[in-house]
Amino acid sequence: MRLAALGRYPLATLPTPLQRARNLEAALGPNSPRLFIKRDDLTSLAFGGNKARKLEYLVADALASSATTLVTEGAAQSNHARMTAAAAAIAGLECVLVLDARHGADVTGNLLLDRLLQAEVRIVSGKGDRAQEMAKVGDELRAAGKRPYIVPTGGSVPLGAAAYVAAVAELTAQLMAISEAPTRLYVATGSQGTQAGLVVGARAFSTSFAICGIAVERPVEKLVDDCVSLANQTAELIDLPATFSRDDVSIDGDYVGKAYGEMTPEGLDAIRLVARTEAIFLDPVYSGKAMAALIDAVKSGSMTKNDSVIFLHTGGGPSLFPFGTALL
Repeated sequence: MRLAALGRYPLATLPTPLQRARNLEAALGPNSPRLFIKRDDLTSLAFGGNKARKLEYLVADALASSATTLVTEGAAQSNHARMTAAAAAIAGLECVLVLDARHGADVTGNLLLDRLLQAEVRIVSGKGDRAQEMAKVGDELRAAGKRPYIVPTGGSVPLGAAAYVAAVAELTAQLMAISEAPTRLYVATGSQGTQAGLVVGARAFSTSFAICGIAVERPVEKLVDDCVSLANQTAELIDLPATFSRDDVSIDGDYVGKAYGEMTPEGLDAIRLVARTEAIFLDPVYSGKAMAALIDAVKSGSMTKNDSVIFLHTGGGPSLFPFGTALL
């Protein structure tokens, strides 16, 4: 496996902490399993989040190809866009963000940080317009003598997913140090870069835990197919002799709510509970929904006090602010 041979540009503070959530356990009752939170919200790059790991590999590739500008896209409150802008600033690159205004484009939360980072922000009306605008940006930059490096949604390409293969190695070492063998790892999942990397890493390092993806958008069938495809491409990239099928991917679509980016009552409840018990902030679009699923699993009795479980906190704190009224 040639994971260590991949180029990396230092952006993240690693390893991130693995913390026992004892107050949350107590709030969930005497039959709660041991709960551990893998704090990838503390990767430190521009308020942190899971994208920092992926951007280390992607920025290294961009610099190796003599790129001058990082270009990516997402929703107006995209955590990935904010962190791409931050990575560009640190690496001395320009940045263009193509963001859609489906859920508003008020200059708050991530969008405020994008502008503070001096990224060029282009707002389009909807998700379907982003690819066309990205192509236009690339043409404009090349015509101006610049070299764009296109970062797909969420950094969800094999090189980005490889970062979460490495993250599994990091997590495995932390678990061995405290003699824990969890049965599940919960993670919010959308563009599949994180989950695909975790699935590959779980196979590569023979983990005790299954990867429980909690969907933040639909259709779930497509998410599963995307994860399988990306997992196989990632395994090929790192020379891991393994293949993956739909049977290797678990994604629960019951916590999406009305649509991507829409709050859910159970997600908001999870955000409040974790804030009040652990002083850890989740977000309404991703991590709040994944935590709601974990809480329901505990309450259903599918895990016992003899089990342990991991929650991968993928970050997203700045996106709390546009939802302040609903949260309170």
